[in-house]
Amino acid sequence: MEAFLQKSQEAAAICSTLQPGEKNRLLRAMAEALEKNSSDIIAQNAKDLAYAKEHDLSSAMIDRLILDEGRILAMANSIREIASLKEPVGRILEGWRVENGLNIQKVSIPIGVIGIIYESRPNVTSDTAALCFKSSNVCVLKGGKEAQHSNAVIANVLQEVLLQNDLPAEIISLLPDASREGVAQLIKMDKYVDLIIPRGGEGLIRYVSENATVPVVKHDKGLCHVYIDEDACIDKALDIIVNAKCRRTGICNTMETLLVDVNIAPLILSEIQKRYADHGTELRGCERTRSYIEIEEATEEDFDTEYLDNILSIKVVDGVEDAIAHIARYGSGHSESIITENYTTGEKFMNAIDAACVYINASTQFTDGGEFGFGAEVGISTNKLHARGPMGINDLTTYKYKIYGNGQVRA
Repeated sequence: MEAFLQKSQEAAAICSTLQPGEKNRLLRAMAEALEKNSSDIIAQNAKDLAYAKEHDLSSAMIDRLILDEGRILAMANSIREIASLKEPVGRILEGWRVENGLNIQKVSIPIGVIGIIYESRPNVTSDTAALCFKSSNVCVLKGGKEAQHSNAVIANVLQEVLLQNDLPAEIISLLPDASREGVAQLIKMDKYVDLIIPRGGEGLIRYVSENATVPVVKHDKGLCHVYIDEDACIDKALDIIVNAKCRRTGICNTMETLLVDVNIAPLILSEIQKRYADHGTELRGCERTRSYIEIEEATEEDFDTEYLDNILSIKVVDGVEDAIAHIARYGSGHSESIITENYTTGEKFMNAIDAACVYINASTQFTDGGEFGFGAEVGISTNKLHARGPMGINDLTTYKYKIYGNGQVRA
């Protein structure tokens, strides 16, 4: 492990010297290589799908695992979009001259070696590799065993582009020991690794956060809410809540609990039930919800659960303050939304909610690096430092101060 990470650190020194035009050229070549090798990628992905079915993985996990021509094209286009973004390294963030004549510049630089631990989704391999490369970082990737064949072939395709251009393959690499013991070693290698980004289940996040000596930016669970205010447009609300739950149920920006103002509940809950019935969504509700519609009872545990499945909890609340209090108690700091035509209520919600992303009149499923214009994201941080929300290329940089003098000495 130490020898492997030492090579990664050496590769980081090379990666940090690459010019923007060269990085963009190589990223475009990586995108093209993914498309050219799509049949190989799909063949390896079939092995992972067979494993998933053999081990009775959930339908949500299998959905995240599938690669086809369309998804591979989307992966390639994501890399092309990342290549088209403004260069994140070398930006002068601030600059000033002090009284003694020193010219001080705060300049963005790469973080160095970034370890990324993730589950299920093999497109994360190409997305995170491209984001790290664009920001002149080396990435050490550790995907889940359920996607090992897919991750390996994607990484090999990207590495081949590096090797063809006389660059070390270690700029993009998979962790050689993907066992729990390997992860335990990686997260303590602060001599060689500068940042760990875990994205996956609650157990993984907790384990990494509690045991790492390397700094960690968490991609924590997404226990997301949508609140329908008494001043909501009903048609707008129905479209938003169906999208927030049903567009894709197994991703972290999916709504897991719907909050409905008591004053609009009699007007909207029966229609909500009909809309979700069309999508096969299992509804569970609080006592007041069940006084309006016949659904299963929602327990305390339900309101504290990230289902990642086609299941939704519903609670009737006494206005925006009650909705805010519920989210403060159960939310994970990921994405929250209010549906209202009342500006004052909307702003109260936006300002009071402590989450990475807070929406008015929009689906929580927009919390995504691609949707934010980042090309992709390396994760959706629920940290408050150093990055929050979808992490794009600028969040994969740190900074240093460059000080230009002309013979100054300090008295």
